Amino acid sequence: MTSITTDAYAVHFNQTGYNQLNNYLRDNHFSKLFIIVDTNTHQHCLPLFMSKLETNLDCEIIEIDPGEAHKNIDTCVGVWNVLSELGADRKSLIINVGGGVVTDLGGFVACTFKRGLKYINVPTSLLAMVDASVGGKTGVDLGALKNQIGVIASGDMVIVDTSYLNTLPQNHLKSGLAEMLKHGLIFDASYWNKFLDLNNLTLDDLDTLIHQSVEIKNTIVTEDPNEHGIRKTLNFGHTLGHAIESYFLSNADREELLHGEAIAIGMIMEAYISSELLRFPKDDLETIKETFFKIFKKVAIEPTDHDDIIDLLKYDKKNEHGNINFVLLEKIGTPKIDCLVENELLIKAFEFYRS
Repeated sequence: MTSITTDAYAVHFNQTGYNQLNNYLRDNHFSKLFIIVDTNTHQHCLPLFMSKLETNLDCEIIEIDPGEAHKNIDTCVGVWNVLSELGADRKSLIINVGGGVVTDLGGFVACTFKRGLKYINVPTSLLAMVDASVGGKTGVDLGALKNQIGVIASGDMVIVDTSYLNTLPQNHLKSGLAEMLKHGLIFDASYWNKFLDLNNLTLDDLDTLIHQSVEIKNTIVTEDPNEHGIRKTLNFGHTLGHAIESYFLSNADREELLHGEAIAIGMIMEAYISSELLRFPKDDLETIKETFFKIFKKVAIEPTDHDDIIDLLKYDKKNEHGNINFVLLEKIGTPKIDCLVENELLIKAFEFYRS
């Protein structure tokens, strides 16, 4: 597949990525190489990555605990301390091999240690391939609040090797599909339509769809790298989705939701709000709901949960001047940013999701 390049970084696919990485290592005079993994990718993904690596550099592996619960400053402090103890300097390179938690946190660690080291992302989950590792957003959560601490700073390269998807549990594969579906809803109706019959999709189709998804996200972030305008559209489903994800993460009696599972709920609800405020077509609304319910089971969100989830909306990154700003849809492929929504309509959106 053709590489996708920008002024800031390049996304390479499969074996081309490793060829480009090895050329990059030969052409630059790095002092040391640090590879950040989590417990799962250390076991399942690192052996493949190391077999492709061609370098004489000293290489250190730094392992973190897996999962969103560990995407925090405490984990960063641990990694910063290890980097310091192992003699990392400003000519060191960090390579993040893992899903969205590893690429988000590893990128943030790289950008902040000694005021900035170069880094490369090797996403191993579908979600990270099509979303987290592309576009330069790095950061960590603040307690249960998603992505409150971070910077926008791209690594030099992203290597998307779809063979890592063979290591993914089914629910994590589905989690990544949610972001791909979002790309269709906000940008390209024809791309969205390709997902309407998932039973006929092959692994070859998935390779092509991943490439298209990266192209869509790259087009958006290249036009608006700092999220002042069109990049906000990538947050469709995320205003409510992040609040729901945070609510379930912070309640010990609730099963933690994967990012894509929460965002799928957010997209159903925000599509409903779109139909009420922007006359988004009812037929398309029902198709969205049916499509997501074919992939994701319905999550029990009780009326007693509503107020707590709505209260979490005030922490959304898109908020300005005390307003909670939503991304809504006028039609599939045509989003509208900075929409204000009354709480009464949010309650109706919860009811629509349950119905």
